[in-house]
Amino acid sequence: MKTLFKTLPLIVLFLTISSCSSIRVASDYDTRANFDQYKTFAFFKTGIDKAEINDLDKRRILRAIEHELLAKGLTKSETPDLLISIFTKSQQRVDVYNNTWGMGGWGWGGFGPWGWGGFGPWGWGSNWNQPNVSTSVQGHLYVDLLDAEKKELVWQGMGTGHLPKNMEKKEQRIKEFVAKIMERFPPNAQQ
Repeated sequence: MKTLFKTLPLIVLFLTISSCSSIRVASDYDTRANFDQYKTFAFFKTGIDKAEINDLDKRRILRAIEHELLAKGLTKSETPDLLISIFTKSQQRVDVYNNTWGMGGWGWGGFGPWGWGGFGPWGWGSNWNQPNVSTSVQGHLYVDLLDAEKKELVWQGMGTGHLPKNMEKKEQRIKEFVAKIMERFPPNAQQ
């Protein structure tokens, strides 16, 4: 039991960090589309211009998509089979955690073998009912692939996950988003 109380805060911290780093993905596609016929692609400027993000992030996303499609054997072309468009949205996520369990908060030098309870800066009254609030940005990236001839959507991938505030990590995170989404294209590759 003593070990559980010592490791519980580490487990909670690990779960919080790992939940922030995960990217949830989904995809949908036209079951009548023949994905083997698509060999070339280009970016659909009209659709991309509507994406409500800054131009730097648009370029990061487009470079990542281009990298993934080239790795799958497609070729960028002026006369493409597929047109690529993106759509983004984000929302502020607020998480509230209650720091206290039972009669006192975690702390040093109270009674009990784990330093739990007691009066003073870490005992009863100090952390009592004081929630810990954290905020993060939850981002959603949609990648749309349209049949260039028909101008119809044939595949859509969507990724949802935490976006870092740290600018150095942003480009790497965008690459992760796109790679996870594009793992699902073409649809028969998922089987």
